[in-house]
Amino acid sequence: MISGAADLISRRGVNGTSLRNVVDHTGTPRGSLAHHFPGGKMQMLEEAIAFASDGVAVPLQAAVADKGVVEGLRTFIGWWRDLLVESDFEAGCTVLAVAVEPLTSTDGAMPDSPSQPEKLRALAHEAFARWEIILAEALHREGVSTAQSRRLAVLTVAAIEGTVAMCRAARSPHALNDVQQELEALLVARIAGS
Repeated sequence: MISGAADLISRRGVNGTSLRNVVDHTGTPRGSLAHHFPGGKMQMLEEAIAFASDGVAVPLQAAVADKGVVEGLRTFIGWWRDLLVESDFEAGCTVLAVAVEPLTSTDGAMPDSPSQPEKLRALAHEAFARWEIILAEALHREGVSTAQSRRLAVLTVAAIEGTVAMCRAARSPHALNDVQQELEALLVARIAGS
């Protein structure tokens, strides 16, 4: 159900994803909602963000640890390319959807608590920061200074996130291919210059 919620958020956004949608999308019994999500939609959203954060962080960490930062970047971008193509450019980043969407309840009203949207945005921020740290640490291991590693990691995550959105709009992976080529060249040059 959490995976299904993350998938729906990546396609429809937070406001377009209800508990009922998740049940329909995953084929799970409706009665299981109260059991798995006693905190309701807010709990489901929090768990979906954590799932999406792990879904990027774990393979990214493994890729840069096993292959180095440039090959790891290729693997990471390849994962995004596959997600886009396999979903026919319908799915994007769950975390980005949470970060940019004005949050309302499923009936169009504002959430029960003003702190709910801020909590979700904070979780999205933590996910982006986690991905940046993985890249920054990998760059630093390859000799790039701490400050420049941090800046390059921010640039890389921002470039990929923005390009995923561009690819969805264009219904084509071409922008991701271009960004990959430029990011690789930049990272190779920075590593070589360290």
